[in-house]
Amino acid sequence: MQNTNIPSSYFINKIIRFDFDHFFTQQNRIFLHFLMWISFSILLFLSYKLAYHLSNFNSFILTLRMALVNASVFYLFFYFLLPKIISGKRLQSIGLFIFSLPFCIFMWTLLTYAFSLLYHQLGFEIQNGELKGAISNAAAQTIFQTISLKRMLSQTIIIISLLSPFFFIKILYEISKLYRKNLKIQSEKSALEIENINIERDFLKSQLNPHFLFNTLNNLYSLALKKDHMLPEVILNLSEIMSYTLYESNSDKVSVEKEFAFLKNYFELEKMRYPKGSEIQYEIEGEAHFKSLKIAPLLTFIFIENAFKYGLKSNHKPYLKMHINIHNRIFEFSLINDFEQVLKTDKVGGIGIENIRKRLQLLYPGQYELQIKNDDYKFEVILKINLENQ
Repeated sequence: MQNTNIPSSYFINKIIRFDFDHFFTQQNRIFLHFLMWISFSILLFLSYKLAYHLSNFNSFILTLRMALVNASVFYLFFYFLLPKIISGKRLQSIGLFIFSLPFCIFMWTLLTYAFSLLYHQLGFEIQNGELKGAISNAAAQTIFQTISLKRMLSQTIIIISLLSPFFFIKILYEISKLYRKNLKIQSEKSALEIENINIERDFLKSQLNPHFLFNTLNNLYSLALKKDHMLPEVILNLSEIMSYTLYESNSDKVSVEKEFAFLKNYFELEKMRYPKGSEIQYEIEGEAHFKSLKIAPLLTFIFIENAFKYGLKSNHKPYLKMHINIHNRIFEFSLINDFEQVLKTDKVGGIGIENIRKRLQLLYPGQYELQIKNDDYKFEVILKINLENQ
């Protein structure tokens, strides 16, 4: 079975359709950032209040300090350092990224110390609880003690635990945005490929008509001269084929019954070009399972046309055999014919076997098997398609 490249589900389709640029306007971005820091501040305030039993004022000033310090480091990294990391050359980006980590820790520690000095100058202090005297103790340190390697290493876990939620949210947003962009590109590429394949399919139909008409009209002329009783039936078969190629096959999917009727008519008309004793056979089974089943049109036509064009030329025993069966919603197609020369081109009427492979992968991703075997004496095609989801 082939694998699909584009996941398909309700949520994936929602991501593809979601317009990040339209939603995240400057006004919305400011609001969401404000909401993020307000939420963080409320949780931090409650933590100081409930866990450390601080007063409302002390909880507020410590919350304000942490919120402003974390926000400063967050925006320093994502809006100043990270753009330079991304836009730089490989070694430069790696070096800058390695440098940015200790630099952010340094800035966090330095800003926290600056707030302690400011609060101490304003006369703020924690008078009770586990954090009693924390502001004066922090302000009593020198700047060199504050930014010492030992001090910064001891604060690393605290810094990571405080900043990780914001880094996670920002990184998750960027990944989602990038993922959506990638999915949209793949979806547009797939749609374009399907459109191109459908154009080639339409071109195949336009090539089918003159090629097929030329042979069939000669046969009709021959039957008319002989006043053969098969003439009305042949005209009816030709009419049904032309109707199918002009109207029915314009759809992405057609009923299995109509597709197989087209193949039967084509097979019968092609057989007329060969002597009655020629071993040209076709068998279609599983007609009881045709109801409600649909299939992409003209998927097997290229193989059948190739078989009549390149087969039936053996000097020993020419043959062409087609077998179609549907069982448990599995469409099985096999075609085998004699073959004396290695097929040097697989293109017929501007569309070839490779384009059939593309159509199968785009229309039935992960739902088909295609085997093509050829040697100097035999050409064989086996195609299976799961019509379960049609």
